Amino acid sequence: MRLRELEWSAPSQVGGFEVGWRDVDDEHRRPLAEAVSVAFEDGRPVRGFPSYRGQRHFPGLYWAATTGGHVGFESWLERDHAMLLDFTPQVSGLLSQPFWLFWEDERGKRISHAPDYFARFEDGRGLVVDCRPLDRIDARSAAKFAAMRTACASAGWGYRVVGEVDAARMANVRWLAGYRHPRHGAAERLVERLLALFSMPSPLVGQAALAGDPLAVLPVVFHLLWQGRLSAELSRPLADTTLVSRVEGR
Repeated sequence: MRLRELEWSAPSQVGGFEVGWRDVDDEHRRPLAEAVSVAFEDGRPVRGFPSYRGQRHFPGLYWAATTGGHVGFESWLERDHAMLLDFTPQVSGLLSQPFWLFWEDERGKRISHAPDYFARFEDGRGLVVDCRPLDRIDARSAAKFAAMRTACASAGWGYRVVGEVDAARMANVRWLAGYRHPRHGAAERLVERLLALFSMPSPLVGQAALAGDPLAVLPVVFHLLWQGRLSAELSRPLADTTLVSRVEGR
């Protein structure tokens, strides 16, 4: 994923971290060292999103093909990054507002923060993500993000603070997301035919037409692009002549 991010130095003194999370049965709170192996991606969000007249953000639910369920978002920016995580073939699990992190700062003040997403990768790695326009990160938020980075490093998880995504790339991913549902798949015979046709980089529409009526075939091509079985350069708007190729090993 091409996600913009910033890094900050961790606070010089941070108290012991604790983690609070929810699962289908109960709520839990444990020292971070005891929560490292928790499958947060299978849990429940620790907080909801308020909805009220005149609010500046747009909360909602995004249906993720990765999980077959809904992932919450509190803004269009969060929705975009949930979509990007869903678009990442190596991601196998995803949850919004996955846990609370509790700690004390250098003055002994108790602080808490719930990151926006926890993603699990196929190889078992965990990734914690906070979404914020990078020009709107104040000192308070920066301190929380720095503490979160320290906690994630000690837990062996990745951590990213992500902002706006390249507009052309995001527009392409939104388009492909329209074909993320399994109903846009096809019989294995057609899939294998398309993978063979795109074994070398070839124009999107012209090559797809060799497999049949483009109106019927192109949704399957877009679904394969979403799945990562086909690839294309997404930094430019998708067009009839966009070169598409098979991804080996998928």
